[in-house]
Amino acid sequence: MDNENKNQLNLELKPEVARGTYSNLAIISHSHSEFVIDFATILPGLPKPEIGNRIVMNPEHAKRLLNALADNIGKYESQFGPIDLGAPKGTFNINDFTQNNGAKS
Repeated sequence: MDNENKNQLNLELKPEVARGTYSNLAIISHSHSEFVIDFATILPGLPKPEIGNRIVMNPEHAKRLLNALADNIGKYESQFGPIDLGAPKGTFNINDFTQNNGAKS
């Protein structure tokens, strides 16, 4: 077996997972031993964001994800141009909000 075949994974993608889940909000928290990423969707007319998926990973894998995302964003921007974030508005501290529909305390 050559070296290229050793580095390939045989993955199964189930149809219900292949459809994907839309998310326009990620809430990230961590402890000493793990990172938790909750992917949620905020849509007009919904009373509060709904968490669609939760991913739990150890710190090493979280950093590998960070590096993989940075690499892929760099490749994307090389092909399609810079991603414009506009004015900073999408990052907040979840502790600034209460459990009452996200109203500030």
